[in-house]
Amino acid sequence: MAGAQERERVGEVLLAMAADSSVVDKVARAARAASPDVARLPASENLRHIAVLLEAGLAALRGTGEPDFTAAAVLGADRAAQGVPITALLQGVQAGRRCAVEIAIERGRAAGLSPEVILEAMLDFDHYADALERQVISGYHTAELELSRTVRDARTQLLRRLLHGDALTGEELASAGLHPDCRYHCLLSDVSDPIQARSLEQRLSGCGGVFGLVEGRLTGLAARLPATAGFGPDVLVVAAPAAALPDIRARYVWCGTALTAAQRRGLRGLHHLTDLAGETALAAQPALASLLAETLLGALDPGDAFHRQLACTALAYLDHGRRLDQTAAALHIHANTVRYRLGRLAEITGASLEASPAVLPTLRWWWALHTWLTDPPAAPRHLPPA
Repeated sequence: MAGAQERERVGEVLLAMAADSSVVDKVARAARAASPDVARLPASENLRHIAVLLEAGLAALRGTGEPDFTAAAVLGADRAAQGVPITALLQGVQAGRRCAVEIAIERGRAAGLSPEVILEAMLDFDHYADALERQVISGYHTAELELSRTVRDARTQLLRRLLHGDALTGEELASAGLHPDCRYHCLLSDVSDPIQARSLEQRLSGCGGVFGLVEGRLTGLAARLPATAGFGPDVLVVAAPAAALPDIRARYVWCGTALTAAQRRGLRGLHHLTDLAGETALAAQPALASLLAETLLGALDPGDAFHRQLACTALAYLDHGRRLDQTAAALHIHANTVRYRLGRLAEITGASLEASPAVLPTLRWWWALHTWLTDPPAAPRHLPPA
């Protein structure tokens, strides 16, 4: 058995793990990699739950209090409400568990803990993790039972089937209040929290149709578009043009890509899919985007603040129709400063935005700049010209 001093050292290692955001991120990535259904949820949703679970679990192992399984039960209940199968949920939980054990062992060794002490701590962790998984399952089944008793859940299950491409009978559609001959707008939001989703669903209910959590996000089919206001300052909704029900699946997929593109731009409120058509098309080709950024901007160093300033100025210049005065006003600088930065960018990259103002060259530059700024390479791939 480990002595008091050794247990204190174990506690210090676990305390550092609980406070390290990189641990939460690594465990979340392991869970997402092991379960495609979990990976379809927003990454922030995974991080939120894993952070709480790790904090509670590591606190219990440090002996700072009685084990608290509330977060585990909530995780199970939320995943049931979001339509994640229990087997897929457990795949993610178990992968995260293995990852946390590996990190704990690695850090214990680095801290100079003996193999016996590490083994004892891991046995304690295994005991806690078993109890945690049982609470996840219990929370899931409790929520599943409650949801199965409601008409609302039946409508949500039908919505999921429809958006996943299942063929539904006219009677099934009618049970959800949908009409085969009507056209519906597909709405996709970035809201994943079940409580917030219920609140937004109530605001959208006046549009006619059906709403529910699909792949972790509040989604719906609406007979009429909602008002552009009233969602709250932190909510993003993408709306597709109305379509017949057999065509809804494709529009749902497009809305998903458009939502990701809109999130990267920091957009909020209601946005039409057609208004995001350019960003959506470009977001569907991430490998080509990286190749273009490497080709046009490979001489820039992502770790150089001045280089990032040049790229930001160039992107603002294109966003403002190549107008020096409007770009300067937007950036709160002088027009001559904009001109100077564009010139320096041309010197460093060996290519100029001014070489051709035609649509396609402009598109390539905008796409390259946007990609470089949001997903910069680890290091410059080319040396700057002499």
